[in-house]
Amino acid sequence: MTSFPQIDAVYETHLPVRDLDRAVEFYRDTLGLELAYRQETRGMAFFWIGGQQTGMLGLWQAGSAPMRMMLHMAFRLGQEAVLAVPAALKANGAEPLGFDGEPVREPVVIGWMPALTVYCKDPDGHSIEFLCPLPDAPDPDFGVGPWSRWLQR
Repeated sequence: MTSFPQIDAVYETHLPVRDLDRAVEFYRDTLGLELAYRQETRGMAFFWIGGQQTGMLGLWQAGSAPMRMMLHMAFRLGQEAVLAVPAALKANGAEPLGFDGEPVREPVVIGWMPALTVYCKDPDGHSIEFLCPLPDAPDPDFGVGPWSRWLQR
C-alpha cells in the first residue's frame, strides 16, 4: 500500500438547510462568518472560515422531505476564543451547549483528547462545535466536564 499525503485540516464542508435566508443570517450575524458568495437561483451560499486560504462552509437550500438529516461540524479556535464562545453565543441569541446538548455557561473538556469545547445548534438543528485541542496530557478518567473542574484536577 502506498502512503497517502498527510491531510492536515478540513477545508470545506456543506450543510443542507431548510431556510437559506435564516441560515445565512445565523452563520453571518450570530457566528460572524464572512459571506463569500451567494447564488439565489441555485439556493446556495458559501462562507469563508478564517479566510479563503483556510476554509469554507457551503449552505444548500434543501427541498421538502419527510426526514431531515442532522450533521455535525467542528470549528477549531484558540483557547481564549473558545472560552469566550458561550457569552458570544448568548449575546447573539444562540444557546451554548455542552457535550450532551445541555445548556452551559462555560466550555467543557473532553478528557480523553483533551479538548476544550462548546456546542450550539444552527437554525436547522445541525450541531456546531467550537473546539481547541489542549496541550495537557489526556485524562480519560475525567470523562467530559466543565472547564473549571478540569482546572481543579
